[in-house]
Amino acid sequence: MPVISRRGKDAYTSPIRHLGPYADEAKRKGKHVYHLNIGNPDIHTPASALAKVREATKTNMVPYSPSKGFTSYRKKLVGYYKKFGADLTYEDIIITNGASEGILFSMFSCLDAGDEIIIPEPFYAIYNAFSYVSGVKIVAITSTIETAYALPSPQEFEQYITPRTKALFICNPNNPTGCVYSRKELEQLGEIVKKHDLFLFVDEVYREFSYEEEFFSVLRLKDLDDHVVVIDSISKRFSACGARVGALISKNPHVLENVNKYAEFRLSPPHFGQILAEATLDVPPSYIESVKEEYVRRRDYLIGRLSKMDNVICKKPKGAFYFLAKLPIDDSVKFCKWLLTDFEYKGSTLMLAPASGFYATPGLGKQEVRLAYVLKEEDLKGAMDCLEVAIKVYPGKTPIISNEKAQKISLY
Repeated sequence: MPVISRRGKDAYTSPIRHLGPYADEAKRKGKHVYHLNIGNPDIHTPASALAKVREATKTNMVPYSPSKGFTSYRKKLVGYYKKFGADLTYEDIIITNGASEGILFSMFSCLDAGDEIIIPEPFYAIYNAFSYVSGVKIVAITSTIETAYALPSPQEFEQYITPRTKALFICNPNNPTGCVYSRKELEQLGEIVKKHDLFLFVDEVYREFSYEEEFFSVLRLKDLDDHVVVIDSISKRFSACGARVGALISKNPHVLENVNKYAEFRLSPPHFGQILAEATLDVPPSYIESVKEEYVRRRDYLIGRLSKMDNVICKKPKGAFYFLAKLPIDDSVKFCKWLLTDFEYKGSTLMLAPASGFYATPGLGKQEVRLAYVLKEEDLKGAMDCLEVAIKVYPGKTPIISNEKAQKISLY
């Protein structure tokens, strides 16, 4: 038998999806599974945008689009980003197959194998995977639930900068913590990247979901045109995850030239997805406003329920639609698997994402899980009823330890 690649063997597995077969088996056995493991909202995609796609399917062929994406869509996006204070031209925008491709293209275009990229952890798990594929080393700065996963200070970032450092990377609003970083914090990061001549990658996919304060885009920062690369997507704000349409935005012509090479290699972004995406730009603001109100209700319900459970720690998120909770369990991967294989309550169970996959530092996240509040409140109630019982009967129940202690333990 031919031998598969070491790269494939060593590649990261998704903490969001790798327990999927156990969920499928649970359903086959008749259990109802509440999916809080993945950001796949049950909110409807705008009907007017779907209508545009249905109309577009009345055709005899589906051609490639330009590698950079439809020009008409890119031009309309200029107006969208202007609402957030960004002064762009359509040539500053390249359409990607979701934000995921934008992240990969950013790493391929700006970093060489062996370069280092500094990321506050916990972070979106795909950053681990794509850095590995790119040969890039993640240097993680740990934030903890005890500090509500606050962004590390500028001094902490600078302590980790070495001659191999090429970029800083943040997600704002943050997946998986729900943090929203302020204008002051972003300006401080801007000063660091200018001082050390680094790139600043910012994943702004959840830009529309900032609940307590106005979202500030890094695209508004002054004198950073050569440093900033923004990744975006329609997946979350318009409940269109399967459309697979994202965007990479930069005013650095050398970055865009490199990104376009990869865009040409993969030929084009999705045809019908771009039609949907362009149509979403005509959706009235009331759509997003109503969606935000719904997520706030769901967030407040989950936080309220969890805060009443014994030995559970969580912090109220200020954005996105995720947060991490710390549970009295021995291992989040074992616990999340157990929920699907050995537990049920009134014919139901729930699926969570083990938080260990959102860290780069070994040993962290073992008592944390990520919850996505993407289900209607009735389903969230059922999920929390299950979780409350599960924590009480889980055979691996263990006292909570602080992240700082967990980090020390992981070193031995």
